[in-house]
Amino acid sequence: MTITRIPVRTLPDIFYEDPEPVEDGMQQAIPLIDIVSLLRKHFADRSDVFVGGGGFVMYDEKNGNARVAPDCFIAFEVDADRIKGMANFWMWAVGKPPDFALEMASETTAANDLGHKRDLYARIGIAEYWRLDPTGGELYGQPITGERLVDDVYQPYEVHAEADGSVTSHSELLDLIFSWDKAGGFDLLDPVTRRTIDKVVIERGARLVAEAGENAEREARLAAEARADAEREARLAEQSAREVAEAQLRALQDELERLRRQQPGQ
Repeated sequence: MTITRIPVRTLPDIFYEDPEPVEDGMQQAIPLIDIVSLLRKHFADRSDVFVGGGGFVMYDEKNGNARVAPDCFIAFEVDADRIKGMANFWMWAVGKPPDFALEMASETTAANDLGHKRDLYARIGIAEYWRLDPTGGELYGQPITGERLVDDVYQPYEVHAEADGSVTSHSELLDLIFSWDKAGGFDLLDPVTRRTIDKVVIERGARLVAEAGENAEREARLAAEARADAEREARLAEQSAREVAEAQLRALQDELERLRRQQPGQ
């Protein structure tokens, strides 16, 4: 596993234009928070994976306004802790672009997500680009759209209509399944078990707690056995010392008796 070490650098003194606020950001907020939270939980034990929810990706060191703000982005084989301390994701400092970008549709952002952002993500080399439409497809054409970069051009992943009415698509990069249904909205599934990532994370946490308990019990048992062994060794050492002392005492008594018998008149 290779982790890119980020040199301690800062941006030059460049003027930044403030972006216009999104008028219908609330339409994106709840499903986006849910997805970002699931992704962060899924990669929580990976120090080489950075999951960004908000913030800018800066892609031109000479132009501070050459930046884009994915709703979510992920970078693999990086030093996640160092990136967390950066003001933005500076591609020239990290040494690579994000590997994954995701946009959540709203009426005011959908056209940009389908046009300018898609072209830009391809140009800077983001390997997978996903778009989730909380309206069920009114804005993006379908609830879930995933694309992978092939020869600098995005090619779509297959989207499947499941028997329960949900729609799914598999991300090769994340090895996760994006799922959408009208009642429950978006979710992430394990590709092998088809269980939700939330349940997988909970089960993994419970398993780790159980393993920690088992380890603690095993360590306590080993400690008790070690104490018992030490006590047994101490008893044996005490018994051996007593036997040696008794033998020495008997030898001394025998010698005294021998000397007594050698005295005249005895």
